[in-house]
Amino acid sequence: MTSTRRHGEYKVMGGKLVVADLSVVDGHLADVSINGDFFLEPDEALDDINSALNGLAESAAPDEMVAAIEAALPADAVLFGFDARAVAIAVRRALAKATGWGDHEWEVIAPQVRPTLENLALDEVLAREVGAGRRNPTLRLWDWEDPAVVIGSFQSVRNEVDPEGAKRHGIEVVRRVSGGGAMFMEAGNCITYSLYVPQSLVDGLSFADSYPFLDAWIMQSFQSMGLDAHYVPLNDIATQHGKIGGAAQKRFSNGGMVHHVTMSYDIDADKMTDVLRIGKEKLSDKGNRSAKKRVDPLRRQTGMSRADVIATLSTSFTDRYDAAAGEITADELATARELVRTKFATPEWINRVP
Repeated sequence: MTSTRRHGEYKVMGGKLVVADLSVVDGHLADVSINGDFFLEPDEALDDINSALNGLAESAAPDEMVAAIEAALPADAVLFGFDARAVAIAVRRALAKATGWGDHEWEVIAPQVRPTLENLALDEVLAREVGAGRRNPTLRLWDWEDPAVVIGSFQSVRNEVDPEGAKRHGIEVVRRVSGGGAMFMEAGNCITYSLYVPQSLVDGLSFADSYPFLDAWIMQSFQSMGLDAHYVPLNDIATQHGKIGGAAQKRFSNGGMVHHVTMSYDIDADKMTDVLRIGKEKLSDKGNRSAKKRVDPLRRQTGMSRADVIATLSTSFTDRYDAAAGEITADELATARELVRTKFATPEWINRVP
């Protein structure tokens, strides 16, 4: 039985290109050829990789492919510039189970001032719309006026927020859908964006690897601003001067996901520490003795206005992925506002971890 040849490619971040050419016969991989500009010793190990994949079910999960490859490799094999997971991703892309950035049409939604709760609800709505195939993958830049502390999905309100401090400064406490830490947000003091993507884009990647993968574009943008930024596992973005932001994700059951990042631009550290209960354990883990040292604003490092930083980020993403201008539809906004009423503004959601 003949089968059309399939082709998939995956470029390892900081590594090499891995290419998979293969056929599918009776639901199983056949005539697999893994190739690329990577380095591999001994040469015969390439045959071992191909043999491990031949005969696997087309429906095999990424971890199953990785396990098969690793079991087939000789103990002295050296893979340089790639690994078994990179091979699995290339195979999954050949099978159209994983996608790359170039497989999608992208949109960018410019910042528009919205209530914080509305911003949070839009994250869920737009991610689900992408998962349902009703919206193209999208980058949305936030804006807001009302000050708020946005806590992670699994954080305790009483452990994260000083109620007297929040009351004194008029800070609203809200909860987002993703995990991670609390965000102190006043108008103009942060830069926040959300990516709404299909989970096929990160298919085969570990959670840890998906963070820098989805933010590779912003590292390029930072370089254009003169910043040498990098990821600090799991979800911090930093320069040599310190942390500038943090990322978080939420994956939904319909195949959509949101990946969002908040970066400090010009935070009032005194007010932040008056509102947030920043524990000694967390500061110790970050290697700092004071909360203020953890806030290293983009304003100081770039010398640019917040508007100019946002414009640079938008242009970088648009140019890299040939993105078009997008907007939130009336139906999406109405759904988000209803979700604010029934979920995000309710005490049951905000205090679900008291």
